[in-house]
Amino acid sequence: MILAAADESLADLSNLLVYSSMAVYGLAFLAFTAEWIFGSRSKVGRTAAALTADEAGAEAAGAGARQPAVTVRTAGGTSVLDPPKVVTRSATPARDAVPDGPGAANGDVRGDTYGRIAISLTVLAFAMHLSAVVFRAISVARGPWGNMYEFSTAFSMVIVGLFLALLTARRNVRWLGLPLVTTVLLDLGLATTVLYTESAQLVPVLDSVWMWIHVPLAIICGGLFYVGAVASLLFLARDRYEAKIAAGGTPRPLTASILERLPSSVSLDKFAYRINAAVFPVWTFTIIAGAIWAESAWGRYWGWDPKEVWSFITWVAYAGYLHARVTVGWKGRKAAYLAIAGFVAFLINYYGVNIFFEGLHSYGGV
Repeated sequence: MILAAADESLADLSNLLVYSSMAVYGLAFLAFTAEWIFGSRSKVGRTAAALTADEAGAEAAGAGARQPAVTVRTAGGTSVLDPPKVVTRSATPARDAVPDGPGAANGDVRGDTYGRIAISLTVLAFAMHLSAVVFRAISVARGPWGNMYEFSTAFSMVIVGLFLALLTARRNVRWLGLPLVTTVLLDLGLATTVLYTESAQLVPVLDSVWMWIHVPLAIICGGLFYVGAVASLLFLARDRYEAKIAAGGTPRPLTASILERLPSSVSLDKFAYRINAAVFPVWTFTIIAGAIWAESAWGRYWGWDPKEVWSFITWVAYAGYLHARVTVGWKGRKAAYLAIAGFVAFLINYYGVNIFFEGLHSYGGV
């Protein structure tokens, strides 16, 4: 049975709000870009100094160790005095000392102003975006994720909500704004042009209580996986940049201008790990919930359907990521590659399976 839209006028209002949110996201994109372009470029020298601070401390300590003992002849005999102590700066992990990016310390007033404008526009766009998803749900009297268009709009709404939630928690994540808004615009553009589906479409198998458990959890997990993947990608760029400076190299001005606005590589690595570690148990439960739903809908818990296979591949990729970090001590580049591979598997699970594969899950509509 296919359910008709409860209210076409609300469905049209939802579409209008999606387009309106895209316009405001576009303005936020320009404001975030202005923050990165017009922000302070003076941190290059400070980064180089931070990266070489431990080397200077080590050299000073070595010089102190090489000071010879002092022999003093007095009337009472000969005395040997200890060498003078050399006070050095404590050596800390160099890359952990690098100043963080947009919205953090060492930014200038002009760049910070653009950043605040960008956040305000993002909040406004999110309010429109959220309203669009809510009106879509009311118009069809069900969860607003019954096809690929609805899943895409809900997915991009969730990642913006996560971004704003992290900002509200007073975490310095404004550096995430530019790539995030860019992704949201691409996602909504694809949703409204290629993936758009009329609001009345729904297949009977989706009319289940599990639609309110399994699918929303998958959307939330996807949003968190996205945040972790972006942090891992930016880590790779920032780590290479810091290594070049530490080796005495001179980065290109444009590269330095961009990468100086990111947190240090150590901060990005820790951030990605914490996000992925937090979401992994939820993703595990999401797969279990899907299996329970499959048993009630198709009479079996697991049948190696293409979407089930790629859900499992995604789970294995992130399980390997967490296992490698805990047992082998993989950090940095190797761990980042695994995290990115896991998110690529998630994207294949969503786009590739629904568009290019035939299976029991191929009912999302394109």
